[in-house]
Amino acid sequence: MANILLCCGASVAIYKACDLASKLTQAGHAVRAVLTPSAAELLSPQLFEAVTGERAAVSEFGSGRSGAMDHIQLGQWAELVLVAPASADLIGRLAHGLAGDLVTTAILACPAGRPRLLAPAMNPGMLAQPAVRRNLEQLRADGWTVIDPETGHMACGDAGSGRLPEPATLLKRVTEVLAR
Repeated sequence: MANILLCCGASVAIYKACDLASKLTQAGHAVRAVLTPSAAELLSPQLFEAVTGERAAVSEFGSGRSGAMDHIQLGQWAELVLVAPASADLIGRLAHGLAGDLVTTAILACPAGRPRLLAPAMNPGMLAQPAVRRNLEQLRADGWTVIDPETGHMACGDAGSGRLPEPATLLKRVTEVLAR
């Protein structure tokens, strides 16, 4: 079983990430969730703690921190990084190596060669934007496994490609990557 760093961007689909964290934990993995500050506005990190039994984090600063270099500890602990849901903003920051929050710094602190999976979740119009497509291609070129979003009805009322895959699908992809 693996140490999985589950990084969550701000998307309505974050509720699926909490279910995924539970399923990964039930499968025997150790899961630590890290949320962007915007993601933590949508879903409390405490829910991730409840289903994983591990501390969930949003920031390296303030009373919730565990040490002076949480991002380094998290990155070194992770045997696999899974970004789900990956918002357009988070995808762009990862594609350009920007490190302005605990999610991006922990990912950059993860040793090279560790598996990295990313599951975009956003409005179909956003996903179709050339900049988002370029950023996803850059991440693929950098060695990320991009899990294609599903097609269907979105929370905003639109329909098309951009839905976060179901937790069972994401669990299957993680299992496949770890088996390699």
